[in-house]
Amino acid sequence: MEKSDDHHKTSNGVSGGTATEKWEDGSTGIRTAETMLRLAPVGLCIAALVIMLQDSQDNEFGSISYSNLSAFRYLVHANGICAGYSLLSAAISAMPGSSSTMPRVWTFFCLDQILTYVVLAAGAVSTEVLYLAYKGDDAITWSDACSSFGSFCHRATASVIITFVVVGFYVVLSLISSYKLFTRFDPPAIVLQQKRRSCCLRKLISSSFS
Repeated sequence: MEKSDDHHKTSNGVSGGTATEKWEDGSTGIRTAETMLRLAPVGLCIAALVIMLQDSQDNEFGSISYSNLSAFRYLVHANGICAGYSLLSAAISAMPGSSSTMPRVWTFFCLDQILTYVVLAAGAVSTEVLYLAYKGDDAITWSDACSSFGSFCHRATASVIITFVVVGFYVVLSLISSYKLFTRFDPPAIVLQQKRRSCCLRKLISSSFS
C-alpha cells in the first residue's frame, strides 16, 4: 500500500513538472505577445495626454482650457500614470522568467485590475462632461458649450476616444494576467484555511441541531 502511495505521489510530481516545462517552453511567444500588448498603451496614453494638455481655446465668447474642468485634469493624470506603468510592466515582462514567480504574477494581476478601473473611470467621467458640453442641461438652463467652443470639444473628444482604446488594451491585459495567475498557482493558504474552518463550523452547527 505504501509503495502504491509513493508511486502515486511520484507520478503527480512528474506530471506537475511536465506541465511547468510545457509552460516554460511556450512562454517565449506568450512573453513577446504580452510585452507588445503592454507597450501599445504607452503611445496611446501619451497621445491622449498631449492632446488634452494642448486643449484650450480663446474667442469672442471667452476662453476655456482643460485645466478648468476637474474631469479632464483627472484624465491627464490617469493617462500619465498608465503610460509609466505600461512602460515599466513591458520592460519587466520582456525579461526571461520575470513572470514565473508568484509575487510578480500577483503584482501584475492586481495592478492591471487597478489601472483598468482608473483609466475607465477617467474616460467615463470625461464622457459625461463632454455630453453636457454638447447637449447642455435644460433642467438648470445650462446651454451647450460646444457650439461656441467647437475646437476645444473636438480635441477633448479625440482624447477621450483614445483613452477608451487604452481601456480595451487593459481589459485584455487583465484577462491575461488573471489566466496566468489562476492556472499556474493555487489560492493563498490563508484562504484555504478559512474555507476549511468555515466548513468545519457548518458541520459542527448542523450536527448540534440534528
